[in-house]
Amino acid sequence: MMVQLILWTSFAVTVIGLLVLDLVWFHRKDKEVSIKDALIWSVFWTVLALIFNVVVYYFYGAGQALNFFTGYMLERTLSFDNLFVFLLVFTYFKVPAEYHHKILFWGILGALVMRAVFILAGVAVVHQFRWVLYLFGILLVWSGIQFVIGKDEEVDPEKNPVLRLFRKIFPITDTFEGGKFFIRRDGRLWATPLVAVLLVIETSDVIFAVDSIPAIFGITLDPMIIYTSNIFAILGLRALYFALAGLMKIFKHLNYGLALILVFIGVKMLIADIFHIPVWVALSVIMGTLGVCILTSIYFGSKNEDAGTS
Repeated sequence: MMVQLILWTSFAVTVIGLLVLDLVWFHRKDKEVSIKDALIWSVFWTVLALIFNVVVYYFYGAGQALNFFTGYMLERTLSFDNLFVFLLVFTYFKVPAEYHHKILFWGILGALVMRAVFILAGVAVVHQFRWVLYLFGILLVWSGIQFVIGKDEEVDPEKNPVLRLFRKIFPITDTFEGGKFFIRRDGRLWATPLVAVLLVIETSDVIFAVDSIPAIFGITLDPMIIYTSNIFAILGLRALYFALAGLMKIFKHLNYGLALILVFIGVKMLIADIFHIPVWVALSVIMGTLGVCILTSIYFGSKNEDAGTS
């Protein structure tokens, strides 16, 4: 119990402290994040996750350390599709580049809370009703199929039910107001388009969590391992967004890889009582699939470019 308390405390203090430092020092002014800064922050969060992985190894041993690393890679891979949603939402609302960091920062804080609720509730339900794991397995297999079948469907932010409800409560200004979320005009409180963007980002994160959190239940049911690996993956990937925003179209085969990973984890959960697939095998499948998808996307992309120029 004392060891868990130490790990939870160190994780919370480190993450919250760095986020506050990021807000009040590194990005206290609204400005566009450069590719260089984005890569530095992405590497920083990745290294920090690996350091925490070493701490888990020291306190819990190789088994839990492997669970953490596998969960981290799984969540980071599945969350990669979030980048496409961020790009779509920012483009749809024509959000100036200097406000992107602010939106994603507050989005991270929302994700910290919502994912904690999802994970604690999910673990409690699974421990009480073991058969729920089979439902999660079916959900993941279905989600994997949908990744392929519905890969060309576009997300329409205006159909977001949370945003539609919010519009009935608050009037929203037509223009951005210097990076403010709310302004007072004619004695009435108005929301700016930044609020609308944040609501769409947050609700899309909830939708992605429906796939990603059940997936990690196929690796471990330890709340600390699930939550910490989940958050580190989100932090690293959202930092990487600014570096990849203009390059994401290169990875055109990623949806197929995500679909395969979801189906694999779903099947792993469904056959767990018949055949146990070791965590290292799951990790190998995740990393191998991701690597193959990236390489084939680059290879075939370059071939298409050569064909187009010839």
